[in-house]
Amino acid sequence: MNPDFDTYIQSLAGRDVTVIGAGVSNSPLIRMLCSAGAHVTVRDRNPALPREEWDNLGAGLRLGENYLDRIGGDVVFRTPGMRPDHPALDSARAGGSRVTSEMEEFFTLCPCPIFGVTGSDGKTTTTSLIADMLADGGRTVHLGGNIGTPLLTRAGEMSPLDACAVELSSFQLMDMTRSPHVAVITNLSPNHLDWHRDMDEYTAAKRHLLDFQSANDFAVLNGDNPATAELRGRGRTKYFGVHTVHDGIIDGLIPISDIRLPGWYNVENVMAAMTAVRGIVSDEAILETVRNFVGVEHRNQWVATVGGVHYYNNSIGSSPARTVATLHAHVGRVLLIAGGRDKKVSFDEMARLLPDHVKVLLLIGEAASQIEAAVRRVPSCPPIVRCEGLAEAVAQAHKLAVPGDTVLLSPACTAFDQYRNFEERGRHFVDLVGSLHRSVGGKGLN
Repeated sequence: MNPDFDTYIQSLAGRDVTVIGAGVSNSPLIRMLCSAGAHVTVRDRNPALPREEWDNLGAGLRLGENYLDRIGGDVVFRTPGMRPDHPALDSARAGGSRVTSEMEEFFTLCPCPIFGVTGSDGKTTTTSLIADMLADGGRTVHLGGNIGTPLLTRAGEMSPLDACAVELSSFQLMDMTRSPHVAVITNLSPNHLDWHRDMDEYTAAKRHLLDFQSANDFAVLNGDNPATAELRGRGRTKYFGVHTVHDGIIDGLIPISDIRLPGWYNVENVMAAMTAVRGIVSDEAILETVRNFVGVEHRNQWVATVGGVHYYNNSIGSSPARTVATLHAHVGRVLLIAGGRDKKVSFDEMARLLPDHVKVLLLIGEAASQIEAAVRRVPSCPPIVRCEGLAEAVAQAHKLAVPGDTVLLSPACTAFDQYRNFEERGRHFVDLVGSLHRSVGGKGLN
């Protein structure tokens, strides 16, 4: 179906290929490389990585503390969480290795238009909306990237008539040498400063999404966000924002009241997706998607109403800016569960918002003291409850909430101090609320 992919697979036979990281996203890649006849070496920090599957495939393993020693071979696949300028990768390049990534290879081999989405907030929702709009318009759509599904291994089954909706992180974009046909930047605000050297590097990585577009490509940018409003694509550029809303209708097509997702930031996500696909699919398909789209798991996801108290899972809220946006989406007072591992981003802006939105702040994780210090500097700060973990926080919130309140998990931090990822943290929250629901009764958790 995709002759370029077939040629690529044939070219791998007998080549020495290194894959750094044996996590979920790289597992299909490793299996594909082995089945193509490559001599594969898998390198991973985890010394206890289960060996049986990779041994059975014939892959070599380099595990544990020295897993990055003497990397070489014809091709090296960098895991997104590894900086492209890591000394081990520089050494591999100096030795003649071609350093690449699963996403870089996919962009080279994809036969159909790519709709690429990045930004500090709203990436997953916007990418999912684009995918649904294209599908409702009759396209065969492949959804993946940073959203959790690797795409390179599926490139062989794609045709030029299909479309790909791809979420891209700053980690993935830093060393990309190709851009999507339609490039969407939802917004930019401080994020991932525990990984990037500074805000300039982070912003440059996001802007990289536009750098390799041609005159025939299309950029979709947030006109209300100062950092994106100053950008332009290399082809056509369109800005979404409040200037496109008249009498409560976006671009003469979508009444804001038809959007089922709460919060202005979700209106912006709908604007971005609609702008990206309008003219490619019918207005009817766009409207159908918007009227039926109820959100993505862990993104301000309503979990249940227990004893008249509404529980929302926004575990994806791993930055203060994301938590601020989510708080604005809720009417009434919120019992906010926050904390985790910080990204070296200030909590001051979030702290200033809390007196007007938060009834009780329940803090967990490594960054609890930093958040508390920022909040206590604010006049009329809400009561603060320190908790050992998420289970205690949910139990305390249940005791303190009254009917009509909202209990919101929106940590403003990553999950890595206690969980493998934000999904695991969010599922734990849902399970804890489920236990409450079973003991007290209520709506939701079907």
